[in-house]
Amino acid sequence: MRKELIIFGVLLTIIFVAGCATTQESIEVEKTIKQKEEGNMIQKENTGMEKKEYTGNLLAGTTAEYREFTQADYEQAQQEGKTILLYFYASWCPLCKAEQKETFTAFNELTDNDIIGFRVNYKDSDTDADEEALAKEFGISYQHTKVILKDGKRVLKAPDSWDKARYLKEIKKVVV
Repeated sequence: MRKELIIFGVLLTIIFVAGCATTQESIEVEKTIKQKEEGNMIQKENTGMEKKEYTGNLLAGTTAEYREFTQADYEQAQQEGKTILLYFYASWCPLCKAEQKETFTAFNELTDNDIIGFRVNYKDSDTDADEEALAKEFGISYQHTKVILKDGKRVLKAPDSWDKARYLKEIKKVVV
């Protein structure tokens, strides 16, 4: 009987300690959530509006982002006054696939959060009506064409392939 009481006491202690740790973790999580909410409230007060997150999949970059195109993200980037790079990409195109590695590397190095890039599907099975309309708007005649927009206006259209250095050079020319 005494042995059973000792085992029972040990089990109760373990459950209590685990419960305290879980409670402490819950408190820390709640604090973090509250801090983020307060930060968002301050941002709302400062800007007069809530900052929305982009929804397209992030392909590269942490500060300057390179994402899969969505119409909502594109419109949001325009409203935020971002410099926008549009890369017209076809999943069947070997040049596009090879160049994407260079695009990713360049966006991973960019440190300006006022730059965003979008990979726009072009004449492949993933192309949607918004992407078709965008290609038509910019007169895109074939894949791996790049368009850079500054203040909502096209400042560059380039159908040639770029390496990382060229991406950085062209983007920095526009941002300055």
